[in-house]
Amino acid sequence: MSTPSVSKFGWWAYLLAAVIIAADQASKYWILAVYDLPSRFSVPIAGPFSLTMVWNRGVSFGLFRADQDLTRWLLSAFAVIVAGVLAWWARQAPRASLALGLGLVIGGALGNAIDRIRFGAVADFLDFQRLGFFPWVFNVADSAITVGVVFLLLDSLRKEPAT
Repeated sequence: MSTPSVSKFGWWAYLLAAVIIAADQASKYWILAVYDLPSRFSVPIAGPFSLTMVWNRGVSFGLFRADQDLTRWLLSAFAVIVAGVLAWWARQAPRASLALGLGLVIGGALGNAIDRIRFGAVADFLDFQRLGFFPWVFNVADSAITVGVVFLLLDSLRKEPAT
């Protein structure tokens, strides 16, 4: 049996996912180990932007918070399974917009899964609460997932030419 090939856009999705995982984990390493944000809790940076340490035990943006260890492992497993399904889909991505969306979501899901496995929660620290209308603290992985879903939705609206 031959190994299924990966399209050019599929490779782009995989590369983007790897870049997102690296950027997410590097930013969290810096926040936790170098800058030591947990000991500072919240530091105003500029305008409405602050660095604020939040350990998210729920899903994205703290939704469906659960402090049970079982939930940690279920959410980790779910993220890895979703990333695997999306990686399978990305293999034959025919368009850049689809590859972009898939790569962002895969990278974000795996970045946050790494946190859940390592720490039991996701490290969130980007805080724009002083804008008054965005009450969530988030991270690079959350941003990638959100932007990736937007690209996936936009790609789904794309009309295929008649054959």
